[in-house]
Amino acid sequence: MISDIVNAISGVFAFLTTPVSWVIVQFHKVFGAIFGPDTGWAWGLSIVSLVVLIRICLIPLFVKQIKSTRNMQLLQPQMKAIQERYKNDKQRQSEEMMKLYKETGTNPLSSCLPILVQSPFFFALYHTLAGIAENKKIGVIDQSLLDSAQKAHIFGAPLAAKFMDTADEVAKMGATLMDVRVVTAVMIIMMSASQFYTQRQLMTKNVDLTVKTPFMQQQKMLMYVFPVIFLFMGINFPVGVLVYWLTTNVWTMGQQMYVISRNPTPGSKAQAKMLEGLQKHVVGHGATRTKRERNIVKAIVAKGRDRNEYERKFINGLTKASLAAQADGTVVAGTSTAVLDEDGTPSGAPKRQQPKRQSKSQRQSGPTTAKSDGTAQDSGKPSLEKKDAAESDAAAKPQNGQGGAKAKPAGGNQARSKAKSGQRKGGPQRPKSPSKK
Repeated sequence: MISDIVNAISGVFAFLTTPVSWVIVQFHKVFGAIFGPDTGWAWGLSIVSLVVLIRICLIPLFVKQIKSTRNMQLLQPQMKAIQERYKNDKQRQSEEMMKLYKETGTNPLSSCLPILVQSPFFFALYHTLAGIAENKKIGVIDQSLLDSAQKAHIFGAPLAAKFMDTADEVAKMGATLMDVRVVTAVMIIMMSASQFYTQRQLMTKNVDLTVKTPFMQQQKMLMYVFPVIFLFMGINFPVGVLVYWLTTNVWTMGQQMYVISRNPTPGSKAQAKMLEGLQKHVVGHGATRTKRERNIVKAIVAKGRDRNEYERKFINGLTKASLAAQADGTVVAGTSTAVLDEDGTPSGAPKRQQPKRQSKSQRQSGPTTAKSDGTAQDSGKPSLEKKDAAESDAAAKPQNGQGGAKAKPAGGNQARSKAKSGQRKGGPQRPKSPSKK
């Protein structure tokens, strides 16, 4: 079933058979002169060279893919905010997402562009190898080249053999079924594993996994779906096509590793590892030695308060080593520059002091003034408690010259206190005025 579908799609791209076969023949002339025209090395390396040539031509597209993928990663906080705001309205959420993509010029399908562009060449190569297996002239491959390709074996497996071929079909190509199935099985597993590792590397090292967005869901789906697709489709691919697809997967994996290590996404684990290595290198030499290093330092200094956690650690690490990053990307010794602490405040800035909390007795005793040593002293006004205690002591002391006399009855004091309060001494009392609310 899968083989029929692949054959049908290959027929659609049959017009590319001639240019693809011509490129293979030109590389075969070069490698055939070195390894021999009928060897698997000559034909296998011709297919590998075809992949390299195609991927070199696709470098501008790959750069566009990297930029679009980076924009998608930088938009993740805004996408998360849209998700939380319209979590109960999926239609409005999708509309806002598309509006954000349009405003920023981002294409969420850009990560699939290299695969889509390569597909026509892939199917054209499949159509060419299928013709070799059926002993049919195809493209620019004439009868002599056809006989040479049928003799070529890669680790004992013919170039046009498949995992699902029967023993009789394999025997016609001068090989055994065991050799073909071992070689194709190993290549299919390597092809699927390289595809899985490439996608996993992108997700674990170069993005923020805490943000759940459609882009992240798409990448996660591709990470698990593509290897499974290759497992099921690989058993119907000729050995030459497996060589092609394994080569392009290894190229993609290496290309992505280079990009992640040299230009990681801000805030990712890859950036933390890159800045850690850069800090050791700069501290060891006392300066930024390459243009790339100066550009990285210049970009971090220009961010100011917008630096992320890893960038602040990098700047503060230079400061601890008595180095200062300058606005032009250079590093000098003996001077300091405004850096940010972990909380985002400028390093060395005076911290706001919280006032010391007073006890209940201090609050009741009235305002205090600060001494020169920072401690509090009394303002000089007697507190209410001290005043009451002084009046009580005065009342208890005997009058001068009347040490042996008895104290006056308490009634007089009560009468005087009433008089002071505005009440008459004896007789009818004045009515109290109503209280004002």
